[in-house]
Amino acid sequence: MKILHIDSNHPLLIEQLNKLGCVNDEDYTSSKEDIEAKIHNYDGFIIRSRFKIDKAFLDKATNLKFIGRVGAGLENIDCEYAISKNIALIAAPEGNRNAVGEHTLGMLLSLFNKLNKADKEIRAGKWLREENRGLELDGKTIGLIGYGNMGKSFAKKLKGFDVDVLCYDIKSNVGDKNCKQVSLEELQQKSDVLSLHTPQTTLTRNMINKAFINRFKKSFWLLNTARGTSVVTKDLVAALKSGKILGAGLDVLEYEKSSFENLFSDNNLPEAFQYLIASENVILSPHVAGWTIESNEKLAQTIVDKIKAKFC
Repeated sequence: MKILHIDSNHPLLIEQLNKLGCVNDEDYTSSKEDIEAKIHNYDGFIIRSRFKIDKAFLDKATNLKFIGRVGAGLENIDCEYAISKNIALIAAPEGNRNAVGEHTLGMLLSLFNKLNKADKEIRAGKWLREENRGLELDGKTIGLIGYGNMGKSFAKKLKGFDVDVLCYDIKSNVGDKNCKQVSLEELQQKSDVLSLHTPQTTLTRNMINKAFINRFKKSFWLLNTARGTSVVTKDLVAALKSGKILGAGLDVLEYEKSSFENLFSDNNLPEAFQYLIASENVILSPHVAGWTIESNEKLAQTIVDKIKAKFC
């Protein structure tokens, strides 16, 4: 098979595909239009998030057998149309689920123990012990929305703590020994912490809004290592100001570009975002929860393994 790679990935991806007898071409700089002009020459296409794969692109990919996405989600691809053209869609959530689980736990522990705040203060010459008294996870209820690869990984990491872990998912019977599946209403009644592990879909877009937040019985902490579009930032800020949300760990933001490579193209920062970056009870990271040294290799290996299983 002839495969076109338009994003750089771990070198094992091309090395192992070469060994399988595939012809691998790399083009990391051409425009989408230039890629469209030659995509008919390829059986396979491997991307991260450089641009959207829409109907116009897929119509030009007349010989395409598969699209491999070196990551977890497929929201940048018109999946329904691709499937209608018998193009297999290959993603790699298994490759970075452990990284996401660890990053989410790290954010939670840092929030509870005010580690970012304390570190900044000490560097400024302030030694404030009482003001940095932390919270313990023991006895808390952690609610997860979405219990696929990422949710399961985070729940597994929580097994070392004396916590109750609940999940809500649109699929039935996904609970396991690490997590009890409940209704959304029960999750909102019991959770001290809410962690999002959902893909980007019409159901999850703007899901965490004012009405959703106000249905929680208790004030709670919010973690989002999934997709930024799930949270309405201005509603999150209002809840932080009122104390309904006690703090937030955000690896993703609704302001991200679809490629995930940039945030803002100018210096006009939204007012809600300005509040987040000034808040001591908010931790931010640049969409890197699933982007570790190890996951870089595991993502590539997962794609190779799936291509091999299906086509070789």
